[in-house]
Amino acid sequence: MGKPTVVEVKGVSKRFVIRKEKSLKERIVNFGRSNLHKEDFWALRDIDLEIETGTSVGLIGPNGSGKSTLLKTIGGILQPTTGSVRTRGRMAALLELGAGFHPDLTGRENVFLNASILGLTNAETQRYFDAIVDFSGIEPFIDTQVKFYSSGMYVRLAFAVAVHVDPDVLLVDEVLAVGDEPFQRKCMDRIRTFQHEGRTIVLVTHGLDQVADVCDRAVVLEHGQIKADGEPRDALRVLRSEFDQIRAADIERQQATTVPESRPEAEVEAVELLQQGRPVGSVAAGAPVTVRVTVDAQQRLESWVLGFGFESSVGQNLFGTNSEMLGVTMPPTTGRASFDFEVAAVNLGEGSYTVHGAIAGPTGAELHRLREGARLTVTADGREQGFVRLGASLSPAAR
Repeated sequence: MGKPTVVEVKGVSKRFVIRKEKSLKERIVNFGRSNLHKEDFWALRDIDLEIETGTSVGLIGPNGSGKSTLLKTIGGILQPTTGSVRTRGRMAALLELGAGFHPDLTGRENVFLNASILGLTNAETQRYFDAIVDFSGIEPFIDTQVKFYSSGMYVRLAFAVAVHVDPDVLLVDEVLAVGDEPFQRKCMDRIRTFQHEGRTIVLVTHGLDQVADVCDRAVVLEHGQIKADGEPRDALRVLRSEFDQIRAADIERQQATTVPESRPEAEVEAVELLQQGRPVGSVAAGAPVTVRVTVDAQQRLESWVLGFGFESSVGQNLFGTNSEMLGVTMPPTTGRASFDFEVAAVNLGEGSYTVHGAIAGPTGAELHRLREGARLTVTADGREQGFVRLGASLSPAAR
């Protein structure tokens, strides 16, 4: 027998009307006329989703995919245009900065206001009040009007209230990214405590590591529709592939609109990935690979530096090195020449990566960088997660 369903989304679509008028004058002139100056935007299309009690679900996707709209619809902030949403139990939602707070009230007053919205009585809130303030870490400002709070203080207090109202379901949007690192860690620790207590968590985040670490299920949204739904590992593979396509399209568009400049004195012409002398686009985690960087020097290069690096699908720098760091002096070079960096083991986690090549002159100033020199897919056995592969093992401790 399966677990009880706490969130049931059936055939949900959400439409927003976008007005095309650019000014108040245009709105007045077009008042009462046809809908020619309006456009329907469907943020969600025919969403079917069931979430069982005790599960942690990550809603992921590129910007504009409908993640936050779906979360707000589940939380009752937005009503669906078509379809229905049913929920069971007490729900706490941390959906957007300042939601449920009145700017002219103090932090203390807003704790009681927000807690009452989430279903607590005054007596219950009074019982939790000290714990809420202590968790938020903003006790010196609790009697200050929240309109004077920073965005980080807003989030601290809102999250503190949300996790102390004893929710059965916790909805969390990307607002946690506003807090500093210690507070983010504190929040994630509390979320893990909720998991161990068997509560349900629905999380919207752009932090793919968070999804892999926290969630036992991930739903990928694209253009308001569900593209993938299942194990986080599989869903993240789908999303990273989508990010690769978006990034490739952006680069192609930029190249098409960029006005050609005069050629630099030297440039990286190509980056290739090789194994045993043969080009590869995919390698197993931990396998060796050769990164061949081809340069074209219009003028004689002397006292120069050659480097390369790996980046994640969202552009995060994961690794980089260069000839100077490796203690290698590059020979004087004119024209086209290729150089091989030998990587003993690609200890990256499963996913898609880009490899760049770069040249710097004698002063250290970068002469040219080929940002999308090569693409590399790393496959793994699923025994580790994250960007790096450390080769962990487990055995009984020696007595």
